[in-house]
Amino acid sequence: MTNSSNQPTPLLPANTPQEVKVGIHLMNLYDLNMDEHSFYADFYLWFKWTGDLDPTEIEFVNAIEKWSITSVISGDGSDSLMRDGTNYRVFRVEGRFFHSFPLSRFPLDRHALDIQIENPEHDSEMLVYVADTAGASIRKTLQLVGWDINGSTLETSVHDYGTNFGNPDENARAYSNLTYCVLLARPINYFLLKMMLPILVVMLVSIGSLLLHPTHIDTRSSLPIGGLLTAVFLQQSYSNALPDTGYMVLMDKIYLLAYLLISLVLLQVIRAGNWLMRESKLPERFLIRKERRLAGIYLGIFVLSVLLLSIW
Repeated sequence: MTNSSNQPTPLLPANTPQEVKVGIHLMNLYDLNMDEHSFYADFYLWFKWTGDLDPTEIEFVNAIEKWSITSVISGDGSDSLMRDGTNYRVFRVEGRFFHSFPLSRFPLDRHALDIQIENPEHDSEMLVYVADTAGASIRKTLQLVGWDINGSTLETSVHDYGTNFGNPDENARAYSNLTYCVLLARPINYFLLKMMLPILVVMLVSIGSLLLHPTHIDTRSSLPIGGLLTAVFLQQSYSNALPDTGYMVLMDKIYLLAYLLISLVLLQVIRAGNWLMRESKLPERFLIRKERRLAGIYLGIFVLSVLLLSIW
């Protein structure tokens, strides 16, 4: 078999799968929907190969809506043959894809949005996809509000379905799978300024009640009570923006710690008031020093625990 360049097409050894180089260039990424576990992507997809099998009859394994694929024709009108005789085709693809967003680390969560490609006509013994050199790229001007784009990867594997789909004579079990991943992370400023700053102010005000004179019982008790109510509303505000999960996210654990420490502050205020009522001769300076130490301990516990939870 020869091509139009009078160069013979290489013959593959028996039982050797045909290799196809694949590359993806992401143009647009939008509409990340955590409630529906999906995102939209718009990208270029190209194939380079030698051999008789057509690797462009593909399906997107994790596509959840009808997607569009358009062949991009080169300037000379030929998009199927390169100068060295290698077959080449490039497509523009747009579609909606499934991705399960794990939120256990929210708001420090990271995600690898994946697009998986397979050829349903030829199994892994006949056709194998391999990543083209530097074949995973992203449009340089692409920005996603609320997220940092940390690059992309392109990996290949063999996807074994573990079934012949009811027809052992025709249907294969394993297919070559090519997975393109876009790496996303929330900005650290989102965690520090929008998530941690409000609850830190609440904790400072609540713990600060221990610095007031023990005889100001009404003022001292109102501060942690107000802080507790404020923390509940703050937690509710970000929880409403997240899908229902059956587990606690990182921010939930931080608020649970805040509830515990604010409750301990309130109990100490009540205990100190009762102590003064029962023991009129109790040295107030002793109680003041004790509560100032407690204020420092509680604040240190909160800051250190947040650091440990964030790193762990």
